[in-house]
Amino acid sequence: MLLAIDIGNTNVVGGVFEGSTLLTHWRLATNPKTTADEYGVLCLSIMGRSGRAPEQITGAIISSVVPALTETFESMVESSFGCSPITVSSDMDTGLTLKYSNPKEIGSDRIVNAAAAHEKFRRDLIIVDFGTATTFCAVSRAGEYLGGVIAPGLGISAEALFTRAAKLSKVELARPKTVIGTDTAGSIQSGLIFGYAGLVDTLVQRMEREMGRPSLVIATGGLAPVIAPETQSIQHIEPFLTLTGLELLYRRARGTSPTQWA
Repeated sequence: MLLAIDIGNTNVVGGVFEGSTLLTHWRLATNPKTTADEYGVLCLSIMGRSGRAPEQITGAIISSVVPALTETFESMVESSFGCSPITVSSDMDTGLTLKYSNPKEIGSDRIVNAAAAHEKFRRDLIIVDFGTATTFCAVSRAGEYLGGVIAPGLGISAEALFTRAAKLSKVELARPKTVIGTDTAGSIQSGLIFGYAGLVDTLVQRMEREMGRPSLVIATGGLAPVIAPETQSIQHIEPFLTLTGLELLYRRARGTSPTQWA
């Protein structure tokens, strides 16, 4: 079995694959102060509840945009699961041609998402990842990673609003009944949800204009189910795009098929 771990700024998402099938997945809070032993206890406990033993893990791969936790999780995988993980970087074989002026600046999660989406769809793509930041990645049919956009995430935008405006209270990030709010909570929800959907549509439109052709627009990330239905541009939601991309890159790095490490 393969252990895949995506370390983001807000959450750490883990998953276990048997072959190319995602058997189980979980989400932990990102905390640079948490030790390898502490994360190990959490991962082992979650896996145990799903009926899987650490000895069943024969390989591991990590994507991280939090440098302070990269080594922590590498150590955790080695001590808790007894294997040395692969850590995603721009130098590895992803099946993509990275057109960024400095490929090392590309977040590993963006590389993983792009590789997974290209492998699955094999057409011009725009990938929107609703994470701590909302990222947009443009990938050509030929597998060229053309670049993208980084915008403040919806959660960050909401938190900034609540922090800087003394009379505004936190609200649930959910679709309001109307665009024109009839109370403060509804007005805030409208601005956040519908306003963010407009941001996505505008950026996708401008990206397609520069690419010179329409693209398949797919969404991933924790808030994708909230925003994607309100947009006119997003056509598919792929909730496990990053995890499936990690499974793909592990196979490419090892030169194996899923059955060889299932």
